[in-house]
Amino acid sequence: MAGILDSVDQRTQLVGENRLELLLFRLQRGSLFALNVFKIQEVQTLPKLTSLPQSHPHIVGVTHTRGRTIPVIDLGAAIGLGPIEDRQHCNIIISEYNMTVQAFLVKSVDRIVNMNWEDIMPPPKGAGRAHYLTAITKLNGKLVEIIDVEKVLQEVSPYNTRVNQEVLDQDLVSQVQGVEILAVDDSPVGLAQVRETVQQLGLTLISASDGAMALRMLKKWADQGIDVNQKLAMVITDAEMPEMDGYRLTREIRDDPRLKDMFVVLHTSLSGNFNQAMVEKVGCNGFLSKFEPDKLALTVQDRLKAYLKQYPRGA
Repeated sequence: MAGILDSVDQRTQLVGENRLELLLFRLQRGSLFALNVFKIQEVQTLPKLTSLPQSHPHIVGVTHTRGRTIPVIDLGAAIGLGPIEDRQHCNIIISEYNMTVQAFLVKSVDRIVNMNWEDIMPPPKGAGRAHYLTAITKLNGKLVEIIDVEKVLQEVSPYNTRVNQEVLDQDLVSQVQGVEILAVDDSPVGLAQVRETVQQLGLTLISASDGAMALRMLKKWADQGIDVNQKLAMVITDAEMPEMDGYRLTREIRDDPRLKDMFVVLHTSLSGNFNQAMVEKVGCNGFLSKFEPDKLALTVQDRLKAYLKQYPRGA
């Protein structure tokens, strides 16, 4: 499965169609887990690892491949299943999230499947590893659990949400107190990052956990006669979400005459060469990688300046 992302065109054909490809794998015997193929660069047989002193307990070492040193995270241990003890014939999944490359140690890789986001459901609420899932689905009657990699990475290397003071436009901040924006993300970690960042600008955050929920909210406001373009300065949406992804959400917004002029930014841990192609295909106003608070703040502030020209406060 080396070179999973060799064909960018093939992957981008799924964008806006509310479809995704999942790489299925096992951490222990029995249960199936999955990651979105968009995030995966390569799958390898477990190579010889070099130990990394004083690293996080879930990091089992580093591998040197294609001129890069890549940390390897035991994914079973990271989500509470316990470490993989017998590493014979194991695999690593090399992936890119938020412009960082890391590998996940798994017991075995199964196959790639093509699915509809409508068939992907939010995880059940409860204890245990459910906290490490963004979604679940069924395939041939078997449960497939989709892992919240953002939560795993946040625990291994905590993210920063503090905006540098020199980035903040204090004059603008004083004018936009209470302005509302909508953030859409199925990951509590991703949603918290947006909330903590925009609150430093004095904004009010409305949230939805998937694209379908967000679209229902937007259409309900429009049905009530509310000018949604005035109510919300912008929509910040994740790409991968159960039921309806961010690409399809953007397309649905553009197809509704009452919503079509909304300012929509994709805010995702995806960071590959096909980003701009995806943004252009579905009609987003911009793309941002997650966990970069300064860039998020700058993008929001640029949008707020245009929003205030159109809808002056107190008007």
